Amino acid sequence: MVDTIIYRQVTIVLTVKTPDEAARIIHERFPPLTADPEECALFSACGRVLHTDIAAEEHVPGFDRSTVDGYAVAASDTFGCSASNPALLTLADEVPMGQAADRALTPGACFAVSTGGGLPNGSDAVVMLEDAEDYGDGTVGVTSPTAPGNNVIFKGDDVSPGDVILRRGAVLAPHDIGILSAMGIVFIKIRPKPRTGIISTGDELVKASEKPGRGQIRDVNTPLLSAAVNQFGAAARSFGMTGDDGPALRLMLIAAAAESDIVLISGGSSAGMRDMTARVIGSEGTVLFHGIAVKPGKPTILGDICGKPVFGLPGHPAAAYFVTEIFVRPLIMHLMGAVLKRRRVAARTSVAVPSNHGREEYIAVVLDGTAARPVRSKSGLITGLAGTDGYICVPRDSEGLPKGAEVAVTLWG
Repeated sequence: MVDTIIYRQVTIVLTVKTPDEAARIIHERFPPLTADPEECALFSACGRVLHTDIAAEEHVPGFDRSTVDGYAVAASDTFGCSASNPALLTLADEVPMGQAADRALTPGACFAVSTGGGLPNGSDAVVMLEDAEDYGDGTVGVTSPTAPGNNVIFKGDDVSPGDVILRRGAVLAPHDIGILSAMGIVFIKIRPKPRTGIISTGDELVKASEKPGRGQIRDVNTPLLSAAVNQFGAAARSFGMTGDDGPALRLMLIAAAAESDIVLISGGSSAGMRDMTARVIGSEGTVLFHGIAVKPGKPTILGDICGKPVFGLPGHPAAAYFVTEIFVRPLIMHLMGAVLKRRRVAARTSVAVPSNHGREEYIAVVLDGTAARPVRSKSGLITGLAGTDGYICVPRDSEGLPKGAEVAVTLWG
């Protein structure tokens, strides 16, 4: 796809990639990182990516357990019983929590057990308290028959030795931490976080801590992009802020490329006379593409410097954030040997959504139950994203979406 941009009577042609083409180039050009794994304590591992498969070395649980308060029995001793004809069992003992029964169950007997307590050998089911009556003379009447396995978790039901529990490339969630803890694993090998260098450009920028003068704005993209890539599992580092100055940007880029696995440059990605990013990237490496058929984020650049991806992002914060979410985030996961699994929910548009730009358009939305309310905002503004839950995608060849259209909302984070 070829677009023409006219800037101060200078005509520059951008060869624009489709989103799928851009994603394919990103994925195929840059293989996963080969850095040595890091050892990480389990309590710090949530959100990190596993370097190797993890297999169980023991049974979980390590013994047969009751899932209810009641009586451990041999199920066959209860067959045919009823409220009018209870099965009469001898109460042999109680199994204390945290201890094992000191003898096996014999035919016609039962053991009192608590939820989570161990079962004596010879038992294969547990009768709930509601289905039994202690007569107080050492006899228990069972009023409802049970079947083998009822109200029991058997040894190894959860995990058996040799079972592969988690595969390499898995992004550890809280429940994974619980699984590993149950297996006694307290240290694991994880993928290092991709080091992400961030540079902001623009003569109009001042630090976020400074008060802007006339014609100036605070640098939003450095903290915005740093927060985003940290949330995505990378490690962000700012390499500074520069004006629309090619030599200064070149020096920053050289330093960032030497010390990072990914570089993000915000600003200067368009095709104007003062937009230096593509030229600077090209002077140190290769520009793979300049332009993606998306809105916002059309002038996005991807370069390769010594095998490292360098993105030229739009200077407008909302556009920079969308491009980072949609294209940089999957790359971060890919570099760690993982696959991004986006969370999507079905909804319907609360209003009509016009769109006829010939580009795939991303629009932030607020969810209210199953209704998705689009939040229209100019790409130069960031506050429009505040309070939104995610975004929808309007296909490039669409004239928009009618009110009530079925959409998939991709949730942030």
